[in-house]
Amino acid sequence: MAAWIQASLVLAVVVGLHVPLGDHMARALDGGKHTRAEKALYRVCGIDPDKEQTWRHYLTALLAFSFVSIAALFALFTLQGRLPWSTGHEGMPWRLALHTAVSFTTNTSWQNYAGESTTGHLAVMAGLGVQAFASAAVGICAALALIRGLVRRSTGDLGNFWTDLLRTVFRVLVPIAVVAGLVLMAGGVVQGLGGGQTVTTVAGGKQTLLEGPAASWEGLKLFSGDGGGVFNANSAHPFENPSAWTNAFEIVLMLLVPTACIRMFGRMTGSLKHSWTLLTVVGILFGLLLAAASLAQSTHTGTVTEAVGGPYEGTETRFGIPGSTLFGVAATGSADGAANSAYDSFSSLGGGVLLAAMMLGEIAPGGTGSGLYGLIMVVLVAVFIGGLMVGRTPEYLRKRIGFAEMRWVVVYALIPPTVILGCVGLALALGHGQTSMGNPGAHGLTELIYAYTSNTNSNGSAMAGFNGATDFHNLLMVGAMLAGRYLPMVCVLALAGRLARQQPGIVTAGTFRAQGANFVVLATAASVILALLNFLPALSLGTIADGLL
Repeated sequence: MAAWIQASLVLAVVVGLHVPLGDHMARALDGGKHTRAEKALYRVCGIDPDKEQTWRHYLTALLAFSFVSIAALFALFTLQGRLPWSTGHEGMPWRLALHTAVSFTTNTSWQNYAGESTTGHLAVMAGLGVQAFASAAVGICAALALIRGLVRRSTGDLGNFWTDLLRTVFRVLVPIAVVAGLVLMAGGVVQGLGGGQTVTTVAGGKQTLLEGPAASWEGLKLFSGDGGGVFNANSAHPFENPSAWTNAFEIVLMLLVPTACIRMFGRMTGSLKHSWTLLTVVGILFGLLLAAASLAQSTHTGTVTEAVGGPYEGTETRFGIPGSTLFGVAATGSADGAANSAYDSFSSLGGGVLLAAMMLGEIAPGGTGSGLYGLIMVVLVAVFIGGLMVGRTPEYLRKRIGFAEMRWVVVYALIPPTVILGCVGLALALGHGQTSMGNPGAHGLTELIYAYTSNTNSNGSAMAGFNGATDFHNLLMVGAMLAGRYLPMVCVLALAGRLARQQPGIVTAGTFRAQGANFVVLATAASVILALLNFLPALSLGTIADGLL
């Protein structure tokens, strides 16, 4: 009962806060005047903020910014030892530096290193912290372009990427970061620039407790969908997540911005009723995932688990099974990837639910921006299937959904399972998959599939038994993260450009439009269909690996 009360309170807070935040995002990001500070920044950067871009120009700007960010991070990590605030850490090897740079630029934040023993304060603040803002903003920019494609008529323009980027960072993300950092510092999360303090333990030994800019980083990594940790234990570390109420607050942060994006969508399209319908779909999916994970993690199978009330291995006692399960489902459902417990120690079904949340497409509620455009893609599948069922032309927000539009939607849906299947199959065929598994048999295979599902879907969470810190996995994961992040964005922006060019249509009796309860059922069913596209490669790999392991 306490578990369900906790989940209900957290979700009630998210639903309550998403309304003012979503309304603010719509006002701040959809046109309006430029502030003096923004105008000065545009002049310094040589940006014409009022110049509209086609989807190709918008995509080019997005990719250029992302790859320059990768290059800057790569240089920062390799030269870390020669820079101030390195806290004695040397530069990363180039393969690890490349992997980390791509990981944080793509909003994945998979860490093939222990944070406190590898990165200094400058790398965390000027490198990882900056990219937490930037990568989150890039996802929201892609979502804004798709919304404009649905709203605009007879034009090829989708806005200005640079204007969207700066407004998202300074008008939305920075204010949230300030508030979140102050709340977490008040809750006991450490914030400092020292190199650590040596203390005497209870047993009489000496131990060095490392410090860092954890409070300012913790809130940022959660609401931006970033998920990386200052410390190797991530949000299970007491310096990042000291108590049960900070744990609940951090769960709210993970779910808040993706949920607010749905409200922003309703405001920008002029249909708040539609946004509530989409939120209902997301709520159903999240509720199903949470119920399945909670039941799996509370099962008493054996003398020890029956005595303590569930499988507590890998779980922090200050959070318990309910707090750990809710955090895990929120982290995988929101594309954040943070962890307050050991996901490798979850029960088989519990770990399968976390894997399912990512294979669902991370739309419950998904990442910052990426969750919204992923959800819209699911909606388009639902509308198209509904049209086929009744033999009428599918339409969504008065835009016809035909072959040319569905081509991009189908390619979008096929990219993740193709990349996951290709990477896992290659790792197994070359033997690197088997040697990196922390456990034999089926669970070891799950660790490998989980790793590449997490990388492809820009999540970043991991089953700790898997060893990804090898040259092979560093480079293969780079390919998986780049393909999983930017190829879907190509489909999203191409679809947005095509929708924006459509002429105003007239709704006739031969047009199918899903509404109300039927729309909820269709969208939920479509999300399950897309999840199966991800699951089938994983199931087929079980047969392949059975002869290789």
